[in-house]
Amino acid sequence: MNGLDTTHDPALRSWVNSANDPASEFPIQNLPYGCFRRLGEDDEAWRLGVAIGDQVLDLRAALLAGLPVEPMLGTHTLNHFMLLGATRWHKTRQALSRALAAGSESQGALQACLVPRREVELTLPCSIGDYTDFYTGIHHATTVGKLFRPDNPLLPNYKWVPIGYHGRSSSIRTSGHAFHRPLGQTAGESGTPRFGPTQRLDYELELGVFVGSLNHLGEPRTMAQAEADWFGLVLLNDWSARDVQAWEYQPLGPFLAKNFATTISPWIVTRDALAPFRAPFVRPEGDPQPLPYLDSAANREHGALAITLEVWLQTPSMSEPHRLTRSNFRDAYWTVAQLLAHHSSNGCNLQPGDLLGSGTQSGPGEGEGGSLLELTHGGKQPIVLPNGESRVFLQDGDTVILRGAAEREGCRRIGFGECRATVLPARAFTAS
Repeated sequence: MNGLDTTHDPALRSWVNSANDPASEFPIQNLPYGCFRRLGEDDEAWRLGVAIGDQVLDLRAALLAGLPVEPMLGTHTLNHFMLLGATRWHKTRQALSRALAAGSESQGALQACLVPRREVELTLPCSIGDYTDFYTGIHHATTVGKLFRPDNPLLPNYKWVPIGYHGRSSSIRTSGHAFHRPLGQTAGESGTPRFGPTQRLDYELELGVFVGSLNHLGEPRTMAQAEADWFGLVLLNDWSARDVQAWEYQPLGPFLAKNFATTISPWIVTRDALAPFRAPFVRPEGDPQPLPYLDSAANREHGALAITLEVWLQTPSMSEPHRLTRSNFRDAYWTVAQLLAHHSSNGCNLQPGDLLGSGTQSGPGEGEGGSLLELTHGGKQPIVLPNGESRVFLQDGDTVILRGAAEREGCRRIGFGECRATVLPARAFTAS
């Protein structure tokens, strides 16, 4: 499962000099995919690219220049490339690595195919047909559960089944957008709800999993198939209106409190790129082991991923963002392969470009909460920022930034880029 090869060699360098900077999130060991066009060129067609240092390799132009990669990378969406499967993904990564490595004979032809990242705008890297949000962060689930059920924070099924719900794909946007504070029903006095802007707007620190190869309706994935079928990861912020959610979620669960906006980082870091950062999947002592359809020797040995995750907040009066939390995806209660295997276990057909949210990734320590709901203990303890401001939940004008990196001693650190969005005031609403 670990799949290490020459593309992961920490000593490998690129002829794109900025990729060799130790601080770069996009060294040659990463090579994530995105979809871009040049800033200000609104009539220019979107096309696929690979981030390398502070540049983007235009794959359409690179194909015309003779780069030996799959022809569908010359289009504007990754869906058809995803459908090809893990073997073809891996061969393409090797071809890209060879072409971008220091001393490559391709340098002369590909130099003109580079576009500075600061000169591009980015959009969704693929067509997202369906979106499912899971709840795999046990520390988040426990902390939130204690707020509402102090004596029984985790419901009986939590340690047996990856909890999830179907979200809304149409409201997913890439980093850099702004969205209006949502309106909704919240609990009011005397049992009569009120309708208006949410007062408890929150973020959720998550990873997003992009499905690669499809499974047919009625054909569940095995754990081995699930592991081979996921394409890559992005950072994901699944914004939440906590007061709307508290009023509406019983008996059927999240609805308008969650579907108004989801933000993802624009570069998909591939499963191949993450191979050096695998970790054993281990349940705490005394916890039940997964049922057989969610278990495998390979998953126990290499199923987890060591990815550091951070949340930063910048208010309108702050010149620089302030870090609120840091956690690690290694603490997730379920692995990526388990999410795909469970999702398909009833015969549900997943398709290339489908997106799975990991659920809020909180850590076990103080200050490792992946949401304001946790960090403020349900809104009871405001966070005091360096400039003297305080926050319980998000205010208009606030910008939330997610950052993430996979890092391990002896490996080249690779990053995800930013997942950033800003809260705008609610739109005026009249019933007539």
